[in-house]
Amino acid sequence: MPLTRDGKAEIISSYRTKDADTGSPEVQIALLTKRIEQLTEHFKAHAKDHHSRQGLLKMVGKRRRLLDYLKRKDFERYQRILNRLGIRK
Repeated sequence: MPLTRDGKAEIISSYRTKDADTGSPEVQIALLTKRIEQLTEHFKAHAKDHHSRQGLLKMVGKRRRLLDYLKRKDFERYQRILNRLGIRK
């Protein structure tokens, strides 16, 4: 189930860095994280859904690349997004 329009707008407004921001790494990472969480719940009931699992793995890889980029460019922003989303320990 994809993100609803309202849910997506709420995440964007929460994680954006300036007023018209929809594509910063923070926003993209937050959207991917929400979708990954939804798919993880989906797999608890549908363990054999391999097509969706393929999409999940692609999303995890994309989020990893965005996090690596943010870590290289601005380590403070990287730490802030990790703490906010609770991705790492």
